[in-house]
Amino acid sequence: MKITVIGAGNMGTAFVKQLTRAGHQVSVTARDAVKAAQVAAAHPGARAVPAAGAAEDADAVVLATGYADAVAALRCAGKLDGKVVVDITNPLTVDYMGLTIGHSISAAEEIAKAMPGAEVVKAFNTVFAQVLADGADFGNGHKVEVFVASDSERAKQTAREIAESIGFAVVDAGPLRNARYLEPLAGLNIYFGYGAGLGTGIAPVWIRRA
Repeated sequence: MKITVIGAGNMGTAFVKQLTRAGHQVSVTARDAVKAAQVAAAHPGARAVPAAGAAEDADAVVLATGYADAVAALRCAGKLDGKVVVDITNPLTVDYMGLTIGHSISAAEEIAKAMPGAEVVKAFNTVFAQVLADGADFGNGHKVEVFVASDSERAKQTAREIAESIGFAVVDAGPLRNARYLEPLAGLNIYFGYGAGLGTGIAPVWIRRA
């Protein structure tokens, strides 16, 4: 799959690492072009591309920016009509201990409203960069789960294929409005990781009775 990763921070870098290992054709772009080039150079098979028009040749776009930068980054990336956008953002406060929006709307829904031609799917927002970079296998048969929410079945399937190709389990979390639940879940995970001192090698999973 041709995948453009927008963002060269910890999450963007982890995506480039895992996606290139899985054999995808990966392009990476970022506001800092030098950083994007460094990430691409460190991962054979990836290439750095300019921010303008970065998504035009992609089958899917992974939005790995902060929420505040998300819409501007997507608009710069080129025409997104009919393209799948995997939104991993969380609308976090400056101290990472709260959300700036919620209850009646989510970051994913706001992004979808701003980019009406794109097929937005919420996914990977509950996964720490360390977990993404190190891999989904926690041992004893336990895999980290990626929750996917979208109004587009094609977008959900694309996110599923991406997640499974890099070793993660997938849980269908329903329509895009359910990002209103997934984003607070990510906030709780961040609290456990940083506020409660559990570290970033953790992830939420849903346990099913056999």
